[in-house]
Amino acid sequence: MAILINDIRLSKQRIELTKSIAFIYLIDDIFDLYGTPDELAIFTEAVDKWDYAAIDKLPEYMKMSYKALLDTINEIARMIFEKHGHNPINTLKETWASLCKAFLVEGKWFADGEYLPSAEEYLSNGKVSSGVHVVLVHLFYILGFGGTHNQGAILLEQNSTLISSVAAILRLSDDFGNAKDEQQNGKDGSYIEYYMRDNHGVSFKQAREHVINMIASEWKLLNKECFDVNHYSPTLSFYREACLNLARMVPLMYSYDDNQKLPILEEYVDLMLLKPKSSEHHMHI
Repeated sequence: MAILINDIRLSKQRIELTKSIAFIYLIDDIFDLYGTPDELAIFTEAVDKWDYAAIDKLPEYMKMSYKALLDTINEIARMIFEKHGHNPINTLKETWASLCKAFLVEGKWFADGEYLPSAEEYLSNGKVSSGVHVVLVHLFYILGFGGTHNQGAILLEQNSTLISSVAAILRLSDDFGNAKDEQQNGKDGSYIEYYMRDNHGVSFKQAREHVINMIASEWKLLNKECFDVNHYSPTLSFYREACLNLARMVPLMYSYDDNQKLPILEEYVDLMLLKPKSSEHHMHI
């Protein structure tokens, strides 16, 4: 998370944001690998209610994750209230409900195969299931923006294009087909697959080129939102930079090689975490 908010003074904020990202991956695995359709519907309903009493209705293996989610996000909201004077829990929990509903929709599509979405419908839902909205809304409030509930909603709405573009870049890059996790037992859709189905006669190569152009178009929208002087906001400049940094991370996150590894990302991690420690060790010697 250092690349999103790299101010050395914001260590606590990075930790809290990392917690929300960890839960996105955890819930994704529940939906993709473990839950039955009925269990996932119950879990989604529980998240929508955001009530500890709902734990009793969940399967045993979901109970700990559900309680941990509520504990963690409620604590983040409490921390924001203590530091900035407003409690965004209603907005935060809405992002988790939206995420689970998007996961549930995808699960229904991929499980029975009776209904195949159009490419446009798939992408619209996929931008939500990417988790980007969860991350950037949490980041927005963790950084102290929002003020009153209405002010926060207005500011987030003003930045909705920015959030949507980052989500589209991540989802399309994820679907681009650079790699398939051989250990993944779940079923995943692909924008390329649905685009080819919607446009008969389009080759796989042409579909990939179309996705590349779509990603480029989203980058243009994102750059416009971040750098257009007519939309510039000194107050939100730091937040917008963080959003831009998330989009910049995407190529690193999906730069798989033929061995299903991420050598470029590994190199960055090595430079940031391992080599400085190694250098310090040698200095002491």
